[in-house]
Amino acid sequence: MLNYIFQDSKANRGNIKGIFVLAFFRLAQLFALRKGTILWWLGLPVMISYRLLVEYIMGIELRARTQAGAGLVLEHGVGLVVNDQTVLGTNVHLRHNTTIGCVKMPDGSQGPSPVIGDNVEIGANAVVLGGIRIGENAKIGAGSVVVKDVPANAIVVGNPAKVIKFLDDSPLPRTNSRIVEFVQR
Repeated sequence: MLNYIFQDSKANRGNIKGIFVLAFFRLAQLFALRKGTILWWLGLPVMISYRLLVEYIMGIELRARTQAGAGLVLEHGVGLVVNDQTVLGTNVHLRHNTTIGCVKMPDGSQGPSPVIGDNVEIGANAVVLGGIRIGENAKIGAGSVVVKDVPANAIVVGNPAKVIKFLDDSPLPRTNSRIVEFVQR
């Protein structure tokens, strides 16, 4: 159980706040994912304490029901909002003032949330919205607004976010005309 609770510690080495928040997140997650069982009821004080301290006092909205792989990194964390239906892969790196969430449906219900692949880095002040997929090893630049799928190994920036480069040196898609032409020169 301790291995589960501290699975993010190595990735956050030297980041005491990140280690604390993520250990508390994993502890609350142990109970939150067992709704309707006696464990959920026994863990209610932990889940309430987690929400009060991490969400309301520290300003990090990372709900205990969120699916997150091992090695999650929180840089600063302040102003971070992650929808509880979001799926985060392993070794995902999140920076402050980032929003990862759903789009409200016309009937007012919650729409789908992003699925983020392994080894993805998301810059400060980025917004990732809707039922989109972020491919493995992608990097999302600071201040980017991502509302469409991002391919694996891509670097995206801007509002709306566009691919400016691939990490594996594969050719850029022709859809980002001006940016692609500029980067290819």
